[in-house]
Amino acid sequence: MQIAKNTVVQFHYTLSDATGVLETSHDHDPVLYLHGQPGLIDGLVEAMEGREAGDSFRVELPMDKAYGPVLENAVQKVQIKHLHGAKKWKPGMVAIIQTEEGQRQVTVIKVGLSQATVDSNHPLAGKDLIFDVEILSVREATEEELAHGHAHGAGGHQH
Repeated sequence: MQIAKNTVVQFHYTLSDATGVLETSHDHDPVLYLHGQPGLIDGLVEAMEGREAGDSFRVELPMDKAYGPVLENAVQKVQIKHLHGAKKWKPGMVAIIQTEEGQRQVTVIKVGLSQATVDSNHPLAGKDLIFDVEILSVREATEEELAHGHAHGAGGHQH
């Protein structure tokens, strides 16, 4: 079965940039996602379209197909209580904040008593990325997965 809209894909990946390996899923469960729903960067989704279980491939994504360029006006102050992911914050740490567009990663620049200065550029913004992908399985999404808009099972969303 080929990867297409409304298929559930299970895969492993290794993410690199010009400096070397940044992260890999081989240390934990493979990724499970519903193709055609938000969740993966566009360039990776395009590269997966039409692939099948057993396929291994490399895709090189320029920054505009990955997390975009670094935006100069992305520094802002937020209330520390809105930073999620740690109890005590230090410069350089990555936090999650809730925005109108959903969850977003930010990098802490400076921490005050009640506010923190954060950079809302994605930590991988401005980088050309390389994904080495191994497709493990492809199946039709269930009615429940389609209704919820995400895959269920190990590596996917648990309720």
